[in-house]
Amino acid sequence: MRRIFDITDSQLSTIEVAKNLLGRKLISETAEGITTGWIVETEAYLGVRDMAAHTYQWRKTPRVEAMYDQAGTIYIYNMMGNLLLNITTKEIGEPEAVLIRAVQPEQGLELMEARRGKTGYELTNGPGKMTQAMGISMEEYGSSIIEPPLSVDFSTKRTPKEIIKTPRIGIPNKEEWTEAPLRYIVKENPYVSRRRGPIDLENYGWKP
Repeated sequence: MRRIFDITDSQLSTIEVAKNLLGRKLISETAEGITTGWIVETEAYLGVRDMAAHTYQWRKTPRVEAMYDQAGTIYIYNMMGNLLLNITTKEIGEPEAVLIRAVQPEQGLELMEARRGKTGYELTNGPGKMTQAMGISMEEYGSSIIEPPLSVDFSTKRTPKEIIKTPRIGIPNKEEWTEAPLRYIVKENPYVSRRRGPIDLENYGWKP
């Protein structure tokens, strides 16, 4: 039997978690309905040594309290009116996390379109677009990503044909951390943000 990936295992590196989350199903259960999507883009944030992380040099404010919690804790923050979903990856007191940047919609497409007022690839191809489409709110801050109403299904996984790593997006003036290749995407998937290159119209970048 294949071992189920355990995001609460703090022995895993944040980079390992960021890669393994690709192809996992994100599930959001709300009063309006259930929406799900396959994760196609992530970014790793390496805590106190990472100049782009909210917890760089052990920064502690009420906003980042969840970052210091155990692996698998949901950390959500507001950036210019957009909510961004992160999942912590290390043991208590070691504030590292993975940002979920984009999903390929699966269930609840009509509800996502109604929330966004959009259709097509623009529906969930960015972290703020994704949280809006899936009805994710600050109410989930500090809860566990392995339990509803906001969860990741770790019992199943789609396998990318190829994972590409690139610098993270929107990280200016952070010295070597600006160009650090800590963003991971499913190659040729159309829901990746700021996508370049061709689209795999047959399988969207997944192995058949």
